[in-house]
Amino acid sequence: MVIATFQSGLYKLLYLGHMIAFVVAFAPAVIHPVLSAETKGDGDDGGYRRLLGHQASNGRRVHFPALVVLGALGLGMVLVSDSVWAFDQTWVSLALLVWIAIGGVVSGMLLPAERKAAGGDDGAEGAVQRAGGIVTLLLLVMLYLMIWKPGA
Repeated sequence: MVIATFQSGLYKLLYLGHMIAFVVAFAPAVIHPVLSAETKGDGDDGGYRRLLGHQASNGRRVHFPALVVLGALGLGMVLVSDSVWAFDQTWVSLALLVWIAIGGVVSGMLLPAERKAAGGDDGAEGAVQRAGGIVTLLLLVMLYLMIWKPGA
């Protein structure tokens, strides 16, 4: 039963999309701190502000929509899994809750702070780092849930 479910074409397609959306949604957690530090270290304040502007714009246009798609595809995988995965399983319910929390932190804290930092608000850079840290912590919780599946 489990093998047949995971071999279905629709489930595999949803899983592929889920993995692609994961990479797109969370790439900034790795790339932004590195690029920001390198660009700030160059001493070109104008270049640094342009980078922050691009990061803020991409967060709204690319990465946050990918986060939404990531969750939608995950929900789709649960729905087509022939009851192998169900919402009454602890890991599925907690993963949904963590996904909502990540979306809240990104839309309510991270994206506004990135816009402010790009606009020249030096105090917003600390808010970007704090929000990024929270998202990273929640990402680690999410990965734990997805890999070990407590309550499956």
